Amino acid sequence: MPLSENVPDVTAKLDQASRPSIRIIGSRSSCWQYEFRGRPKGSEHASQHYNKKFRLCLGGSFVKITVDEILSRCQLFAQVDPVRRSRLAQVAVIRKFAKGTHVFHEGDPCPGVYVVGSGSVRVFKTGPGGKEHVLHMIGAGQTFAEVAAIGGFSCPASAEATAATTTVLIPYHAFRTAISDDHQLCLEMMAGLSYWVKHLIGLMEDIVLRDATGRVARFLLDSQAERDGTIRLPGLKRHVASHLNLTSETFSRTLSRLIEAGLVVEHASGRVELCDRPRLQAASEGLFPLL
Repeated sequence: MPLSENVPDVTAKLDQASRPSIRIIGSRSSCWQYEFRGRPKGSEHASQHYNKKFRLCLGGSFVKITVDEILSRCQLFAQVDPVRRSRLAQVAVIRKFAKGTHVFHEGDPCPGVYVVGSGSVRVFKTGPGGKEHVLHMIGAGQTFAEVAAIGGFSCPASAEATAATTTVLIPYHAFRTAISDDHQLCLEMMAGLSYWVKHLIGLMEDIVLRDATGRVARFLLDSQAERDGTIRLPGLKRHVASHLNLTSETFSRTLSRLIEAGLVVEHASGRVELCDRPRLQAASEGLFPLL
């Protein structure tokens, strides 16, 4: 896909010595989402001074992605009337987190509803002995802290960015006011919440009814693929293992078995290529020894 003629106009604002980069961070329909990183001319500071997101349509022009667009791609707000969604977008703010940064800790007052625009976040619980268990791995288009915001209680778990992450935050009080004043908004959000309940049931099914191979295969199949067809593991392998209720050793051993069977290929930077989806689907259904 050729780059738009508008790209030089954007990159001209960057100091070439800082090696500005263009990175695909997602896609939707006929558009690719790109992120430009670099440093403004004359600035001695890092790339945080110039970190914009644009969408490249097949027609060929770059446009900035808005808060409203991020909300519209979110399952929780996908069925919300555009006018109501725009009202939420007006009170929302952008929050960016570096890799390894805690978004909030268990027991903190709920900041509001977070929607991930790019990057990834792990939501986890910490036991009395310090052991962590990953409840959810949150990627682009997904939300976290929404249950605490709706229920009006403190954060039941902690959240940490596992990559450089950009989120949209609908502040707690603004969100509570919106759902209190507009019952239709609540009804429209229920469709998104039902998707989340279905997701939780799927997680329980994986843990209770699937073996290690089935869980890993199912996780890989459900992960969002990048433009080159590979998927990027959201965080460290031990975080993914914890999310699947596996030990790190079991996860690595299971992934190696899938690699040896020719179902997947592991590349650098935590990327995994799915080589045989039908057989991987069979493995997720417990048929791996028969393949």
